[in-house]
Amino acid sequence: MVRLPGRTGTRSTSRLRAQRLQPGPALRARERAERSRASGGRAGRLRSTLGARSVAGQVFVLQVVIVLLLVVGAVVALVLQVRHDSTQEARNRSLAVAQTFADAPGTRAALAAPDPTAVLQPRAEAARKAADVDFIVVMNTAGIRYTHPMPDRIGKRFVGTIGPALHGKPVVEEINGTIGQLVQAVVPVKAPDGTVVGLVAAGITTRNTGSLADRQLPVVLGAAAAGLALATAGTALVSRRLLRQTHGLGPGEMTRMYEHHDAVLHSVREGVIIVGDGGELLLANDEAHRLLGLPEHAERRRILDLGLDPATAALLTSGRVATDEVQLVGDRLLAINQRPTDLEGGPSGSVATLRDSTELRALSGRAEVARERLRLLYDAGVGVGTTLDVTRTAEELARVSVPRFADFVTVDLYDAVLRGEEPEPGAALRRTASHGVRAGAPLYPAGRQIHFIDSSPQAHSLASRRAVLEPRLEAAPGWLAQDPDRTEEIVRFGIHSLITAPVRAGTVVLGLVNFWRSEKTEPFDAEELALAEELVARAAVSIDNARRYTREHGMAVTLQRSLLPRSLPEQNALDIAYRYLPAQAGVGGDWFDVLPLSGARVALVVGDVVGHGLHAAATMGRLRTAVHNFSSLDLPPDELLGLLDEMVARIDQDESADGTGAPVVGATCLYAIYDPVSRRCAIARAGHPPPAVVAPDGTAAFADVPVGPPLGLGGLPFETAELELAEGSRLVLYTDGLVEDRKRDIDAGLEELRTALEAAGGSPEETCRAVLDSRLPFRRGDDIALLVARTRALGADRVAEWEVPSDPAAVGEVRASVSRRLAEWGLDELTFTTELVLSELVTNAIRYGGAPIRVRVLRDRALICEVFDSSNTSPHLRYAASTDEGGRGLFLVAQLAERWGTRYTPSGKVIWAEQPLP
Repeated sequence: MVRLPGRTGTRSTSRLRAQRLQPGPALRARERAERSRASGGRAGRLRSTLGARSVAGQVFVLQVVIVLLLVVGAVVALVLQVRHDSTQEARNRSLAVAQTFADAPGTRAALAAPDPTAVLQPRAEAARKAADVDFIVVMNTAGIRYTHPMPDRIGKRFVGTIGPALHGKPVVEEINGTIGQLVQAVVPVKAPDGTVVGLVAAGITTRNTGSLADRQLPVVLGAAAAGLALATAGTALVSRRLLRQTHGLGPGEMTRMYEHHDAVLHSVREGVIIVGDGGELLLANDEAHRLLGLPEHAERRRILDLGLDPATAALLTSGRVATDEVQLVGDRLLAINQRPTDLEGGPSGSVATLRDSTELRALSGRAEVARERLRLLYDAGVGVGTTLDVTRTAEELARVSVPRFADFVTVDLYDAVLRGEEPEPGAALRRTASHGVRAGAPLYPAGRQIHFIDSSPQAHSLASRRAVLEPRLEAAPGWLAQDPDRTEEIVRFGIHSLITAPVRAGTVVLGLVNFWRSEKTEPFDAEELALAEELVARAAVSIDNARRYTREHGMAVTLQRSLLPRSLPEQNALDIAYRYLPAQAGVGGDWFDVLPLSGARVALVVGDVVGHGLHAAATMGRLRTAVHNFSSLDLPPDELLGLLDEMVARIDQDESADGTGAPVVGATCLYAIYDPVSRRCAIARAGHPPPAVVAPDGTAAFADVPVGPPLGLGGLPFETAELELAEGSRLVLYTDGLVEDRKRDIDAGLEELRTALEAAGGSPEETCRAVLDSRLPFRRGDDIALLVARTRALGADRVAEWEVPSDPAAVGEVRASVSRRLAEWGLDELTFTTELVLSELVTNAIRYGGAPIRVRVLRDRALICEVFDSSNTSPHLRYAASTDEGGRGLFLVAQLAERWGTRYTPSGKVIWAEQPLP
């Protein structure tokens, strides 16, 4: 029942009887309200004028509260203003007193006296009493007091801030001292030159300046009391007059308000129940009767006696707070909200609202299923395809689907897809991934090659390129015929439903994904079939991307392997071992080479092209070919790098002008030439890490080789460094992938390399193994090329040299000397050809070259004859005409020697020829 606050008097019973009320809970509630209101009688009109339930009483209370608030506000404002004024007065007075005493005659002189306290203490006390402050303290610059109202505190450190005062600025602060809340000022005492020689502090408690509030507060409180009394009397008179004029709320208005509230209460589609303190049902609207199935005349009866569900009855009688607590009442799910009614001084009891949430629960369940499926698709988009590996992508699809969508998932792909190629229809599939909620499933294992028969759902899916649903496997003869023994075992294992979906990438079918269900008793349905198609379609993009990457990666690896050296050339100057490790992210552009040169020398080259993929590998091949061609010219390292730099710049210009290619974004190179006769090594580098040299005693250091710009930048020359290496030294060349990565600075990598080299064995193979073992824990983000060369020396017994005067008659002496040396070496078979070759070369040097002329013969893998002179002109091979008197000597040399050529030195040139040893 709804009772209106503040109502006095009784309702007209004749008017109530005249109304047409329908039988039911509403009529019963109104009858009880009429009886209750009639029993009140005239006593309701005799309530006090000041009663809080009448309109007049409420007006009176409101006006009194307003007056009280105004009085309280005025008092608070006065107190705050007085407190502010008191504090400001204390700050001004303390600062003035301290400044006055500091500037007083004799204060500065007293500070310099032998006993400042004897002079200043009487003055400070006299000034304190005259200025009506609590203390005046004079102290030195260290804060030690000379004066204080309490003599026992003289000589102790002053408590307060003195830092600014020591710099000539006064300080005013509020502190809570031993004598209460006070304001103190500290000012400096300055010498004539501005130096601070002492400090003066003056303080006053705020209570000594707050007497104004003590004088004003009684006046304000008295005026407030008088105003409150007048306001109370006036309000009482107005309230009595208002009560007489209105006589409370009229019966018509009360009836109209009551009927309106009653109609709203019983027409809302939400049950409302009011329960008394003793568990008695005070009110239940029509919707509550319908939802709970309450009997007639249920009001005024105990809830526990109405035959409700025990859990629901216990909740309604408990009076505790409940928010959307679901109770099963019959076949309905009721959401119950309950609150006590006495939270704000109301009558004891509780009110509860009931809402039928049966249909809402069903809709919420369907929405939750849809939300979970969307979350599955999102997670598949994020978690499938994290790598460009076909097998890894298939495994990610299987893991993300179990157990959220299926209990077991198998992925079958064509073998061609695993190799990066396009599959051929009708070929066998290979089980690439398999994952489930439990082990021991009798499904085909991963790695098994599978041929699906034409009647199987997998074959139908491949043919139609659509997902196929088999809700009951035990009743699917086409699937059972695939492998009767295995399929029977699968059914016994508990797998009872299947969805098989093709992995499509455009018009190409890459394989199948099978979703198996065993834990849930319900089979897959049409909605789950659509979800499986969408899930596989999203994963198919990642699988196809991985397939394409596998194909491109394979092509790049094939190209790279074809461009890298298959084997090292035969030579005696160096013992060489090498390692090449491609990056895990893809094929890169690192390369190395070992190139035999004339005079038993060997060239070592290591280079790096920035980037990965086919372009980097192709660029590496172009650079490696260029180095081969340039090295055949027997150029010094700096000149070779200069030519290589010009070539890279020209490539960039051509690519940029064409617009279809990609320029060389960065390339580095290191070129070294080792001469086993002199044991000297000439090195130049273009933006490449420095080489390491391991001495025969095992100590390692990085060679000081000037670094030039990377290839293609141009504008700066390259420099060559000359190193003399002891026999048995190890020269270590490498690319930056060995010493640098995203998590490690190159300096740290170089130090780790040096440590690994010093701990390695003496052979090049052991050195390569030790260096790479130190890098095993790291994931390779870049290619690694490592070349280790241990030096050898060509002994003096295998080298013969003669100085040749610029006289044609000296040619005979050279031939005789060479013949004797060949006899000592046991190479008599080569005497005739060697004499002929040297005769022609020496004669050319005497006739066309310049002194000094020198002949050197080396016995290595071949017999090498070299003629040195100071001229820079190089002879050319040509065919002499029948009438020419000369021009046939060099042609004869080319026919007798296996190789011949010219190389230039800083002092001239060398013409050399090689003959194979017998």
